[in-house]
Amino acid sequence: MRAFFYFRSMQLFYCPEVFEGSCYLSNEESRHCVKVLRKQEGDVIHLIDGKGSFYEVEITVASQKKVLFDIVKQWSEAPRSYSLHIAIAPTKNNDRYEWFLEKATEIGVDEITPVVCAHSERKVIKQERMEKIILSATKQSLKAKLPTLNPAISFKEFFAKEHLSDCFIAHCEEQDKTSLQSIVSDNSLILIGPEGDFSSKEINVALIHNFKPVSLGSSRLRTETAGIVACHTIALHHEKV
Repeated sequence: MRAFFYFRSMQLFYCPEVFEGSCYLSNEESRHCVKVLRKQEGDVIHLIDGKGSFYEVEITVASQKKVLFDIVKQWSEAPRSYSLHIAIAPTKNNDRYEWFLEKATEIGVDEITPVVCAHSERKVIKQERMEKIILSATKQSLKAKLPTLNPAISFKEFFAKEHLSDCFIAHCEEQDKTSLQSIVSDNSLILIGPEGDFSSKEINVALIHNFKPVSLGSSRLRTETAGIVACHTIALHHEKV
């Protein structure tokens, strides 16, 4: 029990360079470590490399510009039994999309692609800001692997790429659909449209490319809610297995 509470109380720092043997924090992480958390030489802190490993390290130089450390211990995050890619249209309200990114990261997602559709009212995203939101949610939820946030892409460009996952599309048109929870896959790509839904043409394109139409429940959901329901449906299924 003590080990559990120790793990839950960890303050994680992000250091992708440690994966390649570089033992220092970035300027931003160093300032937070020394100025905000008052860490000093000899203190032990914990890092993630964003690729799936945790590190316990001891600070050797405590500077707001660059914290140096020695690695004490390294261990890997337990791998999930599934992979999930959510391709989801940007929302008109940017805060809602950021909320989706945060919660999806906490629940468990491997890859996110913003897809600009015919009915999308927002066509540009702030990649750097959204990557910071994902990083913060990764550290807060004590994960060691960062989800990949792909650059925004048009619907046409998205379907010009090859997708090797089991592919699903969640749309609002009255068509025969299968409940997502009844056909959960170990390697899923789920496509979710904008507030105005996909156009009929876009839905047909997806079906031609063998995307299976799925239902996320009886309620009509906002874009960001649909994304969270999809993430949770997949995660809950695999936690039960």
